[in-house]
Amino acid sequence: PPPYGCAIQCRVTSEDPELNFQPDAGRIEAYTAPGGPGIRIDGHLASGNLISPHYDSMLTKVIAKGPNFRAALTKMDRGLQEFYVRGITTNIPFLLNVLRHPEFTNGVTDTSFIERNPELFNLNRHAPLRGNKLLRYLAEQVVNGPDHPGLLGPRSNAVPIVPECPAGAPPAGWAQIYRDEGPEAW
Repeated sequence: PPPYGCAIQCRVTSEDPELNFQPDAGRIEAYTAPGGPGIRIDGHLASGNLISPHYDSMLTKVIAKGPNFRAALTKMDRGLQEFYVRGITTNIPFLLNVLRHPEFTNGVTDTSFIERNPELFNLNRHAPLRGNKLLRYLAEQVVNGPDHPGLLGPRSNAVPIVPECPAGAPPAGWAQIYRDEGPEAW
């Protein structure tokens, strides 16, 4: 059969394009990979993974395929937008700029494409999610209590209200009833 379709591969790395692609290291705080028809991920990242500065900076590869170049390009754009990586810097904003550039979309790039187009480095980075900051603050309060160094305002003198617990053994659960009275009790 004749060749059919087109595929595009992007290498998602822990590199900062604004710092001459200097590798970044740290813990991945949150990670979600894209998916769906025509999207394949070659990698095994997860939230909590520690990215070391001592190894290759490639995190994962994303491959998009479609019946033609435009369809594959559209799927790759969507796939890169669906990536959610927090905790380290990635090259995803740079890859999106490359994919959306008219020279690339028209298929007329060459080896001087990046050098000739410095606007590729005007990155649209997502602002850190305020929800993550709030969760981190609440976790700090729960784990370390209100007297930690980040305490805001005076310490509260409120006395916690502890509900009364009935004395004696807890009531029997289903497992105990089954064990004591057998299946007939059901």
